[in-house]
Amino acid sequence: MNNTLVWQLAFRYLRGKRTANAVPVLSRISMVAIAVGSCAMIVLFSVFNGFEYLVKDLYKAFYPDIKISPAKGKFFKLEDTKLASIKALPGVAALSYVLEDKVYVITDNNDQNVATIKGIDNNYFKVNNVGPYITDGRDSVVAGDIPTAIIGEQMANRLGLDPNSAFSKLIAYYPNAHATNIALDPAAAFRSLQLKADGVFRVQDEFDSKYILAPLTLVQYLLQQDGSYSSIEIKLAEGADKDALKKQVQQITGPSLHTQTRFEQNKTLYLVMRTEKWAVYAILLLVLLIASFNMIGALSLLVLEKRKDMAILRAIGAQPADVRRIFIAEGVLWSLTGGLTGLLFGLLLCLGQKQFGWIKLQGSFIIESYPVRVQPFDLLLIIATILLVGLIAAWFPAMRAMKGTDMPGLKS
Repeated sequence: MNNTLVWQLAFRYLRGKRTANAVPVLSRISMVAIAVGSCAMIVLFSVFNGFEYLVKDLYKAFYPDIKISPAKGKFFKLEDTKLASIKALPGVAALSYVLEDKVYVITDNNDQNVATIKGIDNNYFKVNNVGPYITDGRDSVVAGDIPTAIIGEQMANRLGLDPNSAFSKLIAYYPNAHATNIALDPAAAFRSLQLKADGVFRVQDEFDSKYILAPLTLVQYLLQQDGSYSSIEIKLAEGADKDALKKQVQQITGPSLHTQTRFEQNKTLYLVMRTEKWAVYAILLLVLLIASFNMIGALSLLVLEKRKDMAILRAIGAQPADVRRIFIAEGVLWSLTGGLTGLLFGLLLCLGQKQFGWIKLQGSFIIESYPVRVQPFDLLLIIATILLVGLIAAWFPAMRAMKGTDMPGLKS
């Protein structure tokens, strides 16, 4: 029996009327269960993808494509020749020098807090994607007569700073490592830097609650680290191979410095996000497998219902393997009918959420509704899963149908 006839019979059983009342009921229930499972899969996968891409985009604000940092200690210096070699590498689009450490901050209103001051140069906004998240004030820092700073929104709120006020200033204090005779002159124990709050950014709590961006030269003065950096951050040109470039940079800098890609800087976060997605897949796969028990029962009843048809096919020369293929094809058709219907409905839900933002996020976020992002790989994975479930569910009834000599009405 050729494949065309096998699929024609399978389609006929899918559409045709059946005498056993339980068969159509069970088949429809199994299709609905698979449809619900496949719909849930594409919706949850798309939401996870949306959050993953949102988090990755947010982390671009403070985590560059490639970061050079000291293997030991907080600060380091790098020879001009090595810096020139890194800049000359193909694929390096921009390079920024950064110096950061914790400081004690106090305002004119006596509001106080501990913050992380981050000294940045003019290339910082080319390397990191902070600009789109500046919600108020200017998007640059100036080391002039009145030095300016850009502050995280939560930090600005705690300190009562307003970038639109000319009197919104703060003083950052840092321990003076070279101080002597502190008992006679306690003020010499700290170095200080006055800054005007000139901008506010809002990315996420991790950054908004601790960072103050200030001119690099002034932060180097405050920390007494002239010519030193806590990191050198690199932006790659479009299409550049980050792993190959990382190896080249590491060869130039040597073992005393770490070179990390963005993934390596946030390895735990990215692994957790991926693990959560596959955990959800495993749970929904279990739901589909449980739903397949209905399909096994319905196909088993269909085998009993179609005994006369099988006897006729055997009489005209069909082999037991042909009978098995018919019912396997029937199981695949059932699972595909339910699965693709659910997949289509899920895609419509995702499209509607993306377009209209039906389901809102509770609380204060930079986005108002749940983000969704449909990936082709997820669609292929779900379709493959549906086919696998259909094959598993059809296998036992198909094997029973193949053993026709053991069933009344199938003896040739």
